[in-house]
Amino acid sequence: MPYVEVSTLMKGDPDRIYATVRDMESYPKFMKDVVSVRITDSGEGWTVTDWLTSIDGRKIKWTERDEFNDGERVIQYRLLSGDLKKFEGFWRIEPEGETVRVTLTVDFEFGVPMLAPLLHPILKKKVKENSEAMLEAIRGQIEN
Repeated sequence: MPYVEVSTLMKGDPDRIYATVRDMESYPKFMKDVVSVRITDSGEGWTVTDWLTSIDGRKIKWTERDEFNDGERVIQYRLLSGDLKKFEGFWRIEPEGETVRVTLTVDFEFGVPMLAPLLHPILKKKVKENSEAMLEAIRGQIEN
């Protein structure tokens, strides 16, 4: 099962960065691969969101549950249904000196065992590139 972890340092207020990451419905406004994010259910400290992305012209859809730990500035997410068999991970925002480290992890599985040896390396590369692009988009929102 491929696992991707990316992180970067940003200048800015950790609470503002966390609020930006937490506002997933705004992602389509500043992340080029995110077509739509819609909250379909919510409660104290959690949401259920429907996602549509377009990566290299391929549409990928899923529904995830997002759990928010506002005190620790951590958002955990996990797949409920969609185009992948497994899709889960977390966002973590932590002060580090004069900067803030923003980390995104993605643990996923394509779900077609016979194709996994062929597709997982390609998908891992794409997920890593997309995750890095998400971090840069967050940085753009915060630092500009």
